[in-house]
Amino acid sequence: MKHLTTKLAFILLCLLGATGSFTYAQEQARPTIAVLAIDCKTMQTQDSESITYMVRLELEKTGLYSVMDRYEIAEIIKKDNLDINGCFAKSCLVSAGKTLHVDKVLSGSIDLMGSKLVITLRLIDVATGAIEKSNATEYLNLPELQKMIRISILKTLGVAADPVMVGQLIDYDVPIQSPKNAFRLNGPRMGFAYMTGDAATILAAPESKGGFGMYAAEFQFGWQQEIQYISAGSFQALIENIFLLGGLESGRVIPSYTPLLGFRFGKNAWEFAFGPTFRLIQKANGFYDVNGLIGPAGDWHLQNDWWKNTSSPFPANYDIVSRLDSRGDVAISTGLVIAAGRTFHSGYLNIPVNVYLAPRKEGASVGITFGFNIQKKDRSHKRSDIHIKAKTHR
Repeated sequence: MKHLTTKLAFILLCLLGATGSFTYAQEQARPTIAVLAIDCKTMQTQDSESITYMVRLELEKTGLYSVMDRYEIAEIIKKDNLDINGCFAKSCLVSAGKTLHVDKVLSGSIDLMGSKLVITLRLIDVATGAIEKSNATEYLNLPELQKMIRISILKTLGVAADPVMVGQLIDYDVPIQSPKNAFRLNGPRMGFAYMTGDAATILAAPESKGGFGMYAAEFQFGWQQEIQYISAGSFQALIENIFLLGGLESGRVIPSYTPLLGFRFGKNAWEFAFGPTFRLIQKANGFYDVNGLIGPAGDWHLQNDWWKNTSSPFPANYDIVSRLDSRGDVAISTGLVIAAGRTFHSGYLNIPVNVYLAPRKEGASVGITFGFNIQKKDRSHKRSDIHIKAKTHR
């Protein structure tokens, strides 16, 4: 038993020694590298020493190099009386790398340019004095500097970075709005609508029968407001608020409000939209006298007409329904609108033309509207707003 224990202890010591030798050999096989000062004069919230430390830390995390410790660098600098504070030129970096006895030197800069943060890194081979690899990447000006440094180091070394993190921090794939792809079509609207089905019959009927004495077709005019929430290339997603008045040619005023979810695409600005519509109408409760009990069969009567004409109980087979009636109370009518169209251009003049369908049980309405406006450059969206949207949607 004693001999077995001794053999196991000997084997364990050999394994530990082999592991240590392998780790040491692996460490020796990696190229040595020193991270020198990172130029960050335009940064007000960070100093060069703390940024250089972050670069050194993220470089060491890659495991591709044996990174020289900052204390060791400080000791050699002090011993050789070497000043690296302003050492950013390639010749100076190569000379410093030879003094430090490393294979590679990493240096660079971080610049604040308006709403962008630009990180530039250069990997220099000390033996040849050549720039082996370099990278310059623009970022959103967000408080995530260490993550940005990590991405830049990985991009410099040719290692794939986390795509989610890249999408959150890098600026180049944020959609840009410009006058060529952002149409602001706020402006007047006018057109015609035609009612079909039972609704058209009721509108044309005399007021004594509950009708409105109106034409089945009506002229409409009003205003359209657009709110864009996506504008990328030739595609736009928007919300349209349409306010219209109709029925004036028949001596009536019928207001309506229609909020639509719209999509505009292509250089010809084709558009598709859909959404609810709300109108103020008059409705009353009544019944159809299908059996002709108090008048011609099939006539429409108000609910209290039965009690005015007979003392008999209300027929069980008659239904009380609510429908359009000029003698009724004002109510809100809802429906669905489906629209399609295109925007025509004449210089800076935009002429949007749309056709629409509003299906209802009592009868559908179809119509066409058109408008005009002068295209103006939108200056209301600031770059910081785009940055916030980019961070929120990704």
